[in-house]
Amino acid sequence: MSNFKDHFSTQSSSYSKYRPYYPQELYDFILSEVKERKIAWDCGTGNGQAAVVLANHFEKVYATDPSAEQIKNAEPKNNIEYRVASAENSTLPNNSIDLITVAQALHWFDFEKFYEEVERVAKQNAAIAVWSYEHCKVDEETDKIFIKFYREILENYWATERKHVENAYSNIPFPFSNLKEQVFQMKKQWNLQDYLGYLSTWSAVQKYIKTNGTNPLELVENDFRKAWGNSLSIKEVSFPVTLKMGKV
Repeated sequence: MSNFKDHFSTQSSSYSKYRPYYPQELYDFILSEVKERKIAWDCGTGNGQAAVVLANHFEKVYATDPSAEQIKNAEPKNNIEYRVASAENSTLPNNSIDLITVAQALHWFDFEKFYEEVERVAKQNAAIAVWSYEHCKVDEETDKIFIKFYREILENYWATERKHVENAYSNIPFPFSNLKEQVFQMKKQWNLQDYLGYLSTWSAVQKYIKTNGTNPLELVENDFRKAWGNSLSIKEVSFPVTLKMGKV
């Protein structure tokens, strides 16, 4: 894992607390395409949120992430085996996996080496599902501040891989058969603290803090408060989630 770029370990506990959960419709669609449900591999599992859902439908789930801190903060479950391992070297058995999932993590991988690993561990006709979510939306005023924060204040702090998320993975190779693409809506009911907590998990925010010694959210927090109104008010925050799925 010498090439692993660790963008999330420093905020792993916040990541676990504030990262939004994917819609059930997404999982229902994925599961409808999987015939055998013995073993799943959730790659780049982060805090394990996708792995926990998969564990309700598979006999066993391997959940891997190169960040030991992320694995430490992942939710335990009897039939989930968490491993600190890279996407390109999972340490999983050959021809053993029925479903491979990658939630909001594919853009960090070495695509060619990861796909080689997928071919190695997958059973014949196993399914692979990858998805990402884009900018969230609240309301016109909040969204204006969001874009300013994202594009102006944090412009020089995003990793180059972030462009893949902005493009909904359209420019990432996906060399699998029976390609299916679907867009879902991930909707959350958040107050201002929840919303700012989510923004604080961004890798660019952490890089800004490390570089400058200050939190960039302080530059826009008052603007967000004015736009939000009562900070305890609950607002709907929506994220478009783009899924790509195929057969190995």
